[in-house]
Amino acid sequence: MDLKIITLEDEAFQALLQQVVAQIRAEFGEKALDRWIDGQEAMRMLRIKSPTTLQKLRDTGAIRYSQPEKKIILYDRESILAYIEKYVKGTF
Repeated sequence: MDLKIITLEDEAFQALLQQVVAQIRAEFGEKALDRWIDGQEAMRMLRIKSPTTLQKLRDTGAIRYSQPEKKIILYDRESILAYIEKYVKGTF
């Protein structure tokens, strides 16, 4: 396997970086950057299938949420990650 080194001037590197960021935003949208996510996304992150389990986590204060309207519940992405980290088991 041949090793190839590619060099770029600072301006060319910055332009390439901006193109990559623009493409990621176009592909994933701003949702990838949202702090507040819906229940489906929260359940996906937690790897749970039951809305009842999600409600239990909400009711016990295990994860943060916001309810801007009666039928709209949004979950704090960072609190979900913190909840998962809380139960990380160390290696032996």
